[in-house]
Amino acid sequence: MGRKSPLGEFGARGLELKRRRFRWSDSDYKRRILKLDERSDPLEGAPQGRGIVLEKVGIESRQPNSAIRKCIRVQLVKNGKVVTAFVPGDGGLNFIDEHDEVMIEGIGGSEGRSMGDIPGVKYRVFMVNDVSLNMLVLGKREKPRR
Repeated sequence: MGRKSPLGEFGARGLELKRRRFRWSDSDYKRRILKLDERSDPLEGAPQGRGIVLEKVGIESRQPNSAIRKCIRVQLVKNGKVVTAFVPGDGGLNFIDEHDEVMIEGIGGSEGRSMGDIPGVKYRVFMVNDVSLNMLVLGKREKPRR
């Protein structure tokens, strides 16, 4: 009777077509080929992005920790999308004011998701007004007046 898979000397074409058709049931393949992650990504596949600070916000950390993580709302220059970014460093938020220009990058969670106990935050700040946030926190540089 009939077989499920093509067999024999001339079965290769049938096997290739079948493999090509069934690859679409693999979710990782589908996301990669249709570029779903790049389309939904506010940075559009770029490693870093520039934006303007809209407001400072405090986000409560997940259980079992209890803290208020200092974050900012950033409007990206390239497409106008608004994202939340974590501000690292002890007192790092003191160096950031509204309408400052900041650079953000991915925070390093698995598969582009949020990191650690900060819910819904996928990005972190690493530069403020073209000066490294780390240098500002350490006191080695001063924030330029705009």
